[in-house]
Amino acid sequence: MHGDAATIRTILTELGDTWAVVGLSNNERRAAYGVAEVLRRHGKRVVPVHPKAETVHGEQGYTSLADIPFAVDVVDVFVNSGLAGQVADEAVGKRAKAVWFQLGVVDEAAYERTRAAGLEMVMDRCPAIEYPRLG
Repeated sequence: MHGDAATIRTILTELGDTWAVVGLSNNERRAAYGVAEVLRRHGKRVVPVHPKAETVHGEQGYTSLADIPFAVDVVDVFVNSGLAGQVADEAVGKRAKAVWFQLGVVDEAAYERTRAAGLEMVMDRCPAIEYPRLG
């Protein structure tokens, strides 16, 4: 796991309120759907990124980060570890401030590249679990 308490607090409270959630669709049984609801309750704008580009929670979806026509602060990644590095690289290209790899999403090389590019990063954690720990 990567992401000390200070980094987690910074991402959740200071880096901005527009979160692209990669892997978010209208499938209510998927973890991304529930986490998106938690983020929204904490005042975040949640932008779905999914091949279907579905509208989720009233927010238009996009097929890729590059297709989002506005700035994104945090990229929350729900894809499998084999695809996550590419998403992290796209987040760097999108000039996001942070990348968050969900529980079970691990790519050490992507973590190093993303940090080297100057972005904050958390890996193998969940914001829905971390919010209550903020106190």
